[in-house]
Amino acid sequence: MYRKFKADNIFNGYHFLPSGLVLLTDAEGKIADIVQEKDAGTDIEEYNGILCPGFINAHCHLELSHLKDHIPQHTGLPQFLIQVIAERNFPEEIIQQAAATAANNMYQQGIVAVGDICNTPLTIAEKKRSQLQWYNFAEVTGFQPELAEKRFSDSLSLYNQFVAEGLKAGIVPHAPYSVSPALFNCINAFQHNPVISIHNQEAAAENELFMYGNGDLLQLYSRLNMDITFFNPPGKSSLQAYLPLLQNFSSLLLVHNVATSVADIQFLQQHTNAANIYSCLCPNANLYITGLLPDVPLLKKQGCSIVLGTDSLASNHQLSVLDEIKTLHQYFPEITVEELLHWGTANGAKALGLDAVLGSFEKGKQPAILLIHNGTTGSVQGSTVKRLL
Repeated sequence: MYRKFKADNIFNGYHFLPSGLVLLTDAEGKIADIVQEKDAGTDIEEYNGILCPGFINAHCHLELSHLKDHIPQHTGLPQFLIQVIAERNFPEEIIQQAAATAANNMYQQGIVAVGDICNTPLTIAEKKRSQLQWYNFAEVTGFQPELAEKRFSDSLSLYNQFVAEGLKAGIVPHAPYSVSPALFNCINAFQHNPVISIHNQEAAAENELFMYGNGDLLQLYSRLNMDITFFNPPGKSSLQAYLPLLQNFSSLLLVHNVATSVADIQFLQQHTNAANIYSCLCPNANLYITGLLPDVPLLKKQGCSIVLGTDSLASNHQLSVLDEIKTLHQYFPEITVEELLHWGTANGAKALGLDAVLGSFEKGKQPAILLIHNGTTGSVQGSTVKRLL
């Protein structure tokens, strides 16, 4: 038995299809075919809006969901990080309940898979029963070189807890300003990291630290009573400083990219396989923390592969890929709905290595079917998302 879906428009993960087509799935929700309406027979379900594969949230911090509306907006990155560190010590049951609520809300918002940053095992129970697919990034930090082996060992223990429960996982660096070259070496030596995620150039202060040894990030080290007199600024942007230290990955997600320049992108393209590198945009979090957005037209012009994330409820009012798309279209109306949907579906699935099943309407895949109600090829502002399958 087939289910048959027709709407004003069908977006297949890559582009909008011509009108007059019907999407067919089998009883399990696997894509069977896309056919002309005249060949589809009867019992066609008809909808107003866009049929779209399930969304991929390529960057999230589920375990920070208890901080929703807790941290003020526009603090700037250093103060935001200081407050997140200070607010982690909530009772475990509160953290777990907030994570469960947030995961359910993501499901209702049409998300099917999440690249999730993890610093604790507190989300494991929720992920085991979740209807979402998870790529769990056990995040490691340690800017002081002497901490490298201990910090990596701690993250390896966390990684092993996820893997022992049958959950996909890897060990990834937090950010260039929190990971030493020695710790990068530990990550490189680990043989089970096909996908790497790193917070990249989220604020200008990151580049100021690496170029001149000053800037607002010094507030963070001061608050943490961290002596960084050992640090010798390399006199180049953070991306150009750390990228040569990252190896042994099949896919690299650079998250945020607010302070990424043309020179940075060209450096990336000259020194790595750029086809395996993705610029992950989290615009609502950027607006929440700093009020600044990445130069998305620049990333596009330079040929960057783009995916979308929501960041956390500590830095966002909701975890919705559709809302990230709406924000990008509001601020950059020259970017088409078709491109934005591609970033939030097929590109995200490929970046996380989940494209064999998710991300597009292709025969044999099971990507979920969403209705972007009242969405059009020209705009999704004012639209809502509903799962049809």
